Amino acid sequence: MLGLMQDWPLTVPKILEHALRYHAEREVVTRVPEGGIERYTYADLGARARRVAKLLRKLGVRRGEVVGTCATNTSRHMEVWYGLMGIGAVCHTLNPRLFAEQLVYICNHAEDRYVFLDGAFVGIAEALAPKCPSVRGFVFLTDRAHMPETELENAFCYEELLSEVDDDVEWCELDENEAAGLCYTSGTTGNPKGVLYSHRSNVLHAMSVVQPDSFGLGSRSVVLPVVPMFHANAWALTFAAPMVGAKLVMPGADLSGSALHELFETEGVTFTAAVPTVWLGLLDFMEANDLRLSSLQRVVIGGSACPRVALEKFEEVYGVDVTHGWGMTEMSPVGTNSCLKAGMESWPRDAQIFQKLKQGRPAFGVEMRVVDDDGKELPRDGKAFGRLLVRGAAIAKGYHKGEGGQVLDAQGFFDTGDVATLDPHGYMQITDRAKDVIKSGGEWISSIELENLAVGHPEVLEAAVIGVPHPKWDERPLLIVVRREGSRVSKAGLLAFMRGKVANWWLPDDVAFVDEIPHTATGKIQKRTLREKFAEHPAAD
Repeated sequence: MLGLMQDWPLTVPKILEHALRYHAEREVVTRVPEGGIERYTYADLGARARRVAKLLRKLGVRRGEVVGTCATNTSRHMEVWYGLMGIGAVCHTLNPRLFAEQLVYICNHAEDRYVFLDGAFVGIAEALAPKCPSVRGFVFLTDRAHMPETELENAFCYEELLSEVDDDVEWCELDENEAAGLCYTSGTTGNPKGVLYSHRSNVLHAMSVVQPDSFGLGSRSVVLPVVPMFHANAWALTFAAPMVGAKLVMPGADLSGSALHELFETEGVTFTAAVPTVWLGLLDFMEANDLRLSSLQRVVIGGSACPRVALEKFEEVYGVDVTHGWGMTEMSPVGTNSCLKAGMESWPRDAQIFQKLKQGRPAFGVEMRVVDDDGKELPRDGKAFGRLLVRGAAIAKGYHKGEGGQVLDAQGFFDTGDVATLDPHGYMQITDRAKDVIKSGGEWISSIELENLAVGHPEVLEAAVIGVPHPKWDERPLLIVVRREGSRVSKAGLLAFMRGKVANWWLPDDVAFVDEIPHTATGKIQKRTLREKFAEHPAAD
């Protein structure tokens, strides 16, 4: 017997329509690339998104075709997102931090028809134009007065194009399983692969992250997404905020500590999310200028492991709750959050911090298991670690155009490439990427745990740990450190700081001090580059 409930497709335009009907007056504030602050409402966002939809049809964009965006977090970028998805086109976010060759490959693989981009990325447009035959034009998200200088023949001004159309347009009647967004993996090995989000997956994922034990968003929230829209849907915040009627504060391109702190204070921001390097910069800025945070309630730290020093400073110095998040492009992207469970509020402080520094537990809609190399599920005891597998409503079952082949196992689980543990409370902890774990004398050493420990030293700005070849032990850990300005911390000082906090045989054999550590386009440490650079590093006796 089937139920007698309505078939109400879960599509992205319904998020915007809900915001227009029940939260039309709520603000969307943007620090615009041209300078200054612009503010309007969800009602304005809806009207302009409809004009974008009409413009796209005028440009000949058809349902199912792919259109690229290459822009920072602004209201104009959001308008394009909703306009594209509203007519059944696919919004393809291009990461401006990628190398030109990668962008050319991605653009051609996706078959982008147009690219909408910030004026600051005119160089990207000029690099793509002669090598991407599918692209009919580049639309710069600005007005005529701020159009970048370029010799591109197919460059258009966004505001001029919008002025030629009205907002009298209806959204398509869409199947919830139609493609809505396309985001490519960073391609640390081989070519980047496209993750093709559906309307259904975007809506379900946004519904998941607004829950109290995830991001905890509501109509009284003021949300500033530092994590970029070109990086896995800005962790769903550009869907989640309109869904609940939260005020949105879009930071644009300036993510410095001073710029973010100013927006937090002037706009009354209550929630924000970004990678650790952003928050370490903000904390340094506030400490140097003796500043406080008057409205901020919660910070989500993800993208890479949350340094203990960042959690402790936010919570103990500034009174801001920190939760550690984890996910992947293939997961839309949020998979877990480290909010404490009922009963944990009475735990000793050190035990709470230990738990919050784990990657956390999944909300409804994500299943997890940890298996050994033979595929046997391992106990959830917080000790046994193995390959982390996931499945759920907003997790990829394959890549665009079949790249990468079959990516699911017989039970429908996706291999994340991470090595992890699951504890009895349901919290997952990444011990390493499968390709980064250090195999020493037949045992595994977690590079992430050593990095977090090193960053806890007050004179360490950033740290990375890699395995270097060893004639006896196969591999041994090398600690690579960027000192804070004015620091003279030595190898002996660092190892003394770490001793006693991990097993002695885990301690790095050597410490290399560098001016900077290379990062991927998504802000993660480039371990492969470091392994190449230090491949001939001499083994310790």
